[in-house]
Parts: sequence; C-alpha cells; structure tokens
Amino acid sequence: MRRFIKVSINLSLLSVTALLLAGCGSPDKAVTAISTDTTEQAVPAFIGRPAVAKSIDGLAYEHPFMASPDQATIHTDSYNSDVHRNAGVLGKNPEVITRLGPGQPFGGMCSTTTFDKDGYLISLCATFVSFQLHLMDPNTLELLAVHYLPSRPTTFEMIVKADPGIAMTDTSGGAYHYMDNKDRIVLADSEQSITRIGHRKNAAGQWEFYEDGRWDMTDVVPDDCFNWNNLLPSGECDPISAVLPDAEGNIWWATRMGRFGALNPETGENIVSRFWAESREGAAADPEKQPEEIQNSFASDKHAVYIATDHALYALRVDADDKSIEQLWKETYDRGSEIKVGAINQGTGTTPTLLGDDYITLSDNADGLINLIVYRRGLDVEGEREICKVPLFDERGSATDNSMIGWGRSMIIENNAGYTNAFQMTDLAHTPGGVMRIDIREDESGCDVIWRSRERSLSVVPKLSAANGIIYLYGPDILEDGNNAWYLKGLDFETGETVFKIHTGVGQFFDNNWAPISIGPDGTTYVGGFKGLTAIRDKP
Repeated sequence: MRRFIKVSINLSLLSVTALLLAGCGSPDKAVTAISTDTTEQAVPAFIGRPAVAKSIDGLAYEHPFMASPDQATIHTDSYNSDVHRNAGVLGKNPEVITRLGPGQPFGGMCSTTTFDKDGYLISLCATFVSFQLHLMDPNTLELLAVHYLPSRPTTFEMIVKADPGIAMTDTSGGAYHYMDNKDRIVLADSEQSITRIGHRKNAAGQWEFYEDGRWDMTDVVPDDCFNWNNLLPSGECDPISAVLPDAEGNIWWATRMGRFGALNPETGENIVSRFWAESREGAAADPEKQPEEIQNSFASDKHAVYIATDHALYALRVDADDKSIEQLWKETYDRGSEIKVGAINQGTGTTPTLLGDDYITLSDNADGLINLIVYRRGLDVEGEREICKVPLFDERGSATDNSMIGWGRSMIIENNAGYTNAFQMTDLAHTPGGVMRIDIREDESGCDVIWRSRERSLSVVPKLSAANGIIYLYGPDILEDGNNAWYLKGLDFETGETVFKIHTGVGQFFDNNWAPISIGPDGTTYVGGFKGLTAIRDKP
C-alpha cells in the first residue's frame, strides 16, 4: 500500500509540474476568445425581443465599510440581494465578447467579478494550480494587472486523486471576498491569511496590485492540509471560506467546519467561536462534539451578521465589550436525511438573503421538495419568527445551491437539481430546471407563488436589474444533437416571461460552473464561466 501511494503521488507531481508550466509566467494581456464547439444544428444568436425597461423599487443597504451595493461581492452587497440598481443589457443589437481565462492556451474559470469606482473589472480567476486577481478593461476585457494568490490544497489533492469533485466542493481560496469602501479587495487566501489588496497605476503609468494589509490566522484556524509540501498531514485542515465586514468595521470570517470570528483590522485582535451540533446523524465519535458546517457566505446589516450552517440560521454580533460574540437568535430548519446531488453538505445550499429592514430568507434541505423559508430578523420579535415555508419546484427535482434574489418583498430562486459541475457532466438534458418568484404578503400572514418559469438556469448566480426590471439567468438550451447552446436569458420580473435569450457559445467551455452574472456600471452584463469571462452589451 505504501509503495502504491508513493508511485501515485510521484506520477501526479509530474502532472502538477506540467500544469504549473502552463499556468505560470507573465500574463497574456491579449484578448483571446473562448472557442465554441461545432454543431450541425443552426443556433440562433438571439431569441425573443428587446426588453422595455420598467424600474422596480427596493432598498439597497449602503454598508459603511464596503463598496457600492451594486458591485461589492459575488452577491452584489452585504444583503446578498443579487440586485444591481443599474440597468443591464436589454437585448438591443447585443454584442458578445469572450476572454479566455488564465493559463492560456487552456484557459481558466473566472468565478467572481466586482467593479471599482471607475468601472474597472476585478475578477477572481483560476487555473488548475492557482487563483489570480485580474484587473481588466471593462470595454475590451484587456488584462491590465494580475495578482497571484496561493493555490488551494484541494487543487493538489484533486490532481493526485483524479477527482475534480474535491476542488469543486471547496469554497475557500477567495471567491467569497468583498471590495471595501476604498476599492480594496478583502479576501482569505489559502495560506490562512486575511489579505487586503488594492490597485493603482505605478510611476511608469502601469496598473499594479499591491498588498495593503495582511492578518495571519494560523493561530486560530488549523492548516495541516494535504499538499505538495505536506504529503502526510496528521492534524486538521479547515480553510477560511468567506469574509464580510459588520457595521462596526470588524472583518467576520467563517470556515467550512463551523469556525467563525470577528477580526478587528485596526488592532489585529480576533474573537473566535465555533458552531457545535447537539447531535449529528451517523457521527462516528462523540456526537455531542461534531461541528456544524458552513457551506456558503453570510450576510450583514447595521444590527448583526447572519450565518447559515447545515443545521440552523444564526444572528450574531460582537458584544458591547468587544470580548466575545453574542448570539441574538437561532432558527433551526429541516436539513433532510441526505446530501442532494450537487450539494456540498446536508444543509441549505443558499447564502442567506436579507430583504429591506425586516426579513431574511434561505432554503432548507428537506427530503423531496425543498422549501424557501422567510423569517423576521428583528431583535425583538413577538411570537414566531417564521413567516412562511414554501415548497419549491416539483417532483422532477428540487434543489438549489445558489442564493436567491431578494428585493422589496419578492424572492426569485432557480432550480439547480441534477447539476454538479462542468468538469464531471456535459449531458444536461436530464436536469429539470425551473425558476420561481415568491412574495411575502404585506400583512405577513404568509407568502405566495407569483409565477413559475421552466427555463434552465442550472448553476449561475442570477441577478436582477432594479433599473429595468429584468431578471438575468444563464443556462443551456439542449440541441437535437445533444450539444448545449448557452444563453444569457432575460425574464420579466413582473410576469416571469422570457423576453430574450442572447447566445454566447456551444459546449462545455461556456458552462458557467457556479459563477455569477455581474452587471457593470455601463450596463455591460458579464458571465463568469468554465474557461473565462463573457461580456454582453447593447450596441448603439
């Protein structure tokens, strides 16, 4: 057995070396388009009609320590509303531009895109061996600067074990980062450090990234991870997966295995805690000391930070003495009896979403049909916090692993049932798809299903433009020859009607693989994908 392990690791190290050679070196600033598959079937470039803008009222929280709520995170803001106040593409003579990601000629996924005050794109992109921050021109997608981040240990493990699922179920490395109020990216890297990174033009007039703060977290977060330089780990590995500030400026962080805390960036002091499950099905040892897992990011408003584990939803804050974390309330939900296809753990697949001043929503993991749940989030709530629990989708499949859109009293959620990742599946015909809009009643007596759509939007983080009333989805139309034709899809917020579809490409390279849609200040609508980044804009 030892001999087999040694041989396997040596062979895999050769593969890693080859990938390193492909993914390192000076970044290629030239814009290379993503290649599309050929198909015998004609694929229309545009389906439907140009949309007519109809604005929608709602509340955007201006976080004092974050960039504009239109551009600060993968979910746009600290509410995880997935709403842009600026208008996205309307389908008027649309133009599609693609850029092959890092590690050319192989490309690489761009998983999160934010924007600075001047509209420049900052994308977290990845090759097989590294995460990189890319500063890009919003018009041409030209690469202006690159910042290399440490590779994730799971990347090495994925290659050694030839199992892409290992990396695809790891949410660490920086995807759940945020842009602060000074145009700096704040993220947790794979060396267990929280890092603050700015960008500027140097004396030669060239763009560059620079480090503007680093906090070593290894004293509070274990990092004995299986990696090329640590082949026989004996301890625990628990990378930080998400960071977000509270209203006092503390940087909150969370790990997969239930650790969380609040870092004061001024003093470097860290308040640390952990979620422990009271019981856990199938636990091998000491069921009273099994951690609750955190799959996604979390939310923040002026009162609290809201974290969902695979057991419950929590409202938390740093206490008045800045010495400990106070639990304001807790709501358990139905976590079902198993992990659903494509999910990371046996819990909610959604980052919690805040609506206005009063509500918070997430999905559960109930057997059969999962449910959307809405709670009152105030500190002093009389009676039950739960307002409604609405079954989602149908018997063909019911699962979601993306935060829902939340605006006003409305929530829009997509069905991700049957999808895992772009590495492991290309046959998407069996996926049921589906999108629903659900509204909270004004008297808070419950919630109502407003409409249902049969569109496939299998893994994208969807967005709503409050300026034009269009819900942006991304997904495949299945062609007769079995190929997947990928489209940006615009749905009417009021009716759920598919107004237009804009074709981006055919085949696996255009699978968005859990990346988001992002709307730039000029209306250009971006889709991260398996091999890079796609930009769609209306031409005059």
